[in-house]
Amino acid sequence: MIFQQILAFFSDPANWSGPDGIPVRVGEHLLYTLVVIAIAAVIALPAGAIIGHTRKGSWIVINIANASRALPTLGLLTLMVLLLGLGFTPAAIVLVILAIPSILTAAYAGVKGVDPGVVDAARGIGMPEWRILLTVELPIAAKVILGGFRSAVLQIIATATVAAYIALGGLGRFLLDGLALRDYGQMAAGAILVALLALVADGIFAVAGRFVGRHQRRAVPRRSVRQAAAADVTTTRVIRVGVTEEDS
Repeated sequence: MIFQQILAFFSDPANWSGPDGIPVRVGEHLLYTLVVIAIAAVIALPAGAIIGHTRKGSWIVINIANASRALPTLGLLTLMVLLLGLGFTPAAIVLVILAIPSILTAAYAGVKGVDPGVVDAARGIGMPEWRILLTVELPIAAKVILGGFRSAVLQIIATATVAAYIALGGLGRFLLDGLALRDYGQMAAGAILVALLALVADGIFAVAGRFVGRHQRRAVPRRSVRQAAAADVTTTRVIRVGVTEEDS
């Protein structure tokens, strides 16, 4: 019975057009997700990378990651609505809070996990700390950081449905409106659309992760050659200085 209702919902042309149609709702859901991830990245990526580079403040990452597991999404959303009123702002704040831990933890773990020998070699040739972070540690940690974005995006796609509870759009409208009308086919269709959107996003990140992994494997030999050349130059300079001092 439910399968027939789902089929009837997807086969109805009215559900594919107009401001309440499936394409519009999918577009709204994607827009919410992209805006939230962009804001969370601006906050969490630099913070996690700096903490991972300096090895200071790791307790912040641990506490944020642990606290995020206990956050009641609907309760937090209700509090934001009471404080700020209806609109996208309270929903965005809640979703950004949910997205930050995954990106922050991945950036911290990825940068911290870079081989110390590579970092020491970069310092040995006189690279400033900011350049080491941007040109050495972040590229090496790219795959780990991408995994954090992957987790955050999937979580936001699933959780952005709560926006419908405060009169916003997105795929959550099918769930909420279907519940109000007791249209279980519409509710199930909304859940299917959310799942499909998450699967598509996960597939995109999987392909991106493989591309980044192949690029890193190709870059390792070239990086090793450059590091070896830099080490040879440094060693030669040390030997020359030593010989000069002995002669004097």
